[in-house]
Amino acid sequence: MATIRDVARAAGVSVGTVSNVLNRPSYVNADTRAKVERAITALGFAPTSTARQYRIGRERTLGLALADMGNPFFVDIALGAEAKAKELGVGMVICHNGEDPGREEQNLDLLAQLRVQGIMITPVDEQNARLGQLKEIGLPIVHVDRVSSGLPCCWLATDDHRGGRLAGEHLAGIGARRPAFVGSLKISRQVQDRYRGFVEGFTSTASAGDAIELVDATAWTMEAGREVGRALAARRAKDRPDALFCANDLLALGLLAELQLHGIEVPRDISLIGFDDLVWAEAAVVPLTSIRQPRALLGRTAVSMLIDEIDEGPDHVHRHQLLEPQLIIRRSTVPADSSGPRKRRTRPKV
Repeated sequence: MATIRDVARAAGVSVGTVSNVLNRPSYVNADTRAKVERAITALGFAPTSTARQYRIGRERTLGLALADMGNPFFVDIALGAEAKAKELGVGMVICHNGEDPGREEQNLDLLAQLRVQGIMITPVDEQNARLGQLKEIGLPIVHVDRVSSGLPCCWLATDDHRGGRLAGEHLAGIGARRPAFVGSLKISRQVQDRYRGFVEGFTSTASAGDAIELVDATAWTMEAGREVGRALAARRAKDRPDALFCANDLLALGLLAELQLHGIEVPRDISLIGFDDLVWAEAAVVPLTSIRQPRALLGRTAVSMLIDEIDEGPDHVHRHQLLEPQLIIRRSTVPADSSGPRKRRTRPKV
């Protein structure tokens, strides 16, 4: 197996420069970094760690790099993955990338140094060049949740388009006339897919003349939801949407809290749907209707995919899988005393 000295000799640089390329790439100029990376690829070098505890071929260790463990969605994925790994007798190193591309690169380098046998990742940057470099040296990688159909690797996600369609059909079915989608289409492909599905689901079910407003949100967070809530509360009642579909539950929960502060009642004044069905959704002061993602199953399936790729070696064929979302109806779209579609309500003049 090639060593760091072999890489340095092939690239015509010092061992320290190779170390910087692996651990602190921003310290090395682009031309030198490119020479080192070519040598790494040519030699099939995989960095190691002197503190490594597992021997390849005897005990397996997998890496899991998550975009943001401050979001319970990713924590649930991690718990599912950890449970499956434990069943299989596999170790796991979990990294939190904090929605920071630079931190993501550092964590990927750390996992490579620890000689994990494969990496599962919910990427901050789906086009991160470091992922391609790791695949070139033979490290299996499985993308989870945030994926692109063109990736030359295994991936799995929830069917976001289908989830958006379920939300659109539900709001049309309860009589919404002025729905809005809350989320930034610039954040990720997922938001775009949820929005497109929502538009299709609502317009295929609602009567002619209904239109969908797009309300921009700055992030996936509860605070971003509160910002949207404050902006909607500042409008006249007749100018507000009568139904909202949020790109995720955190947005919806922040929005719900802010609307209530301003005396805008859910669902009497505005119906509200989230996406993910976090445990907080059911516990909200107005239990939140949400599109459920099978979060633990995403983690469990990712581990199975990665182990299969490791075991199959050169004969492996990449798998792509979409899991089915589920509409979970609660009081934020259907009042407690309602057993059927909502009747059109008359709004007071403001």
